[in-house]
Amino acid sequence: NVKLGGLGPDYEAIKEKKQKLKLQQEYSRQIKDYNMKNITFVQRSPTKPQVTSSVRRQKALEYAKRIPRPKTFMTRQSDKEVKEEVVVSQTSDGTCLPQIPSLETLRSRHEKEKEVVAAFKALHIL
Repeated sequence: NVKLGGLGPDYEAIKEKKQKLKLQQEYSRQIKDYNMKNITFVQRSPTKPQVTSSVRRQKALEYAKRIPRPKTFMTRQSDKEVKEEVVVSQTSDGTCLPQIPSLETLRSRHEKEKEVVAAFKALHIL
């Protein structure tokens, strides 16, 4: 009395699962109906009186006035940076040109970048 597997769907197992699902849905519907009939509405506790938004805003502004503000620190430029800055030049038209870094700064930057490129070439990255 052993039934071996077949190639098609097992309709008997599908019917059993479908019947079980219908019973579960029917049971959940009955429970839902029972609960809806027997619900007693619980009185809510009295709510706080509504605070108007203008009162809230006033309280927030008063609080903001009492908070100490953070101190700001002015950063001083080092002597090198002060020397490197070039005064903004103006053309004959009166338009201002942006500051140009000194030639010495550009040369040192160029040398550093050349060294970096040489290092990359040595490592066969470029």
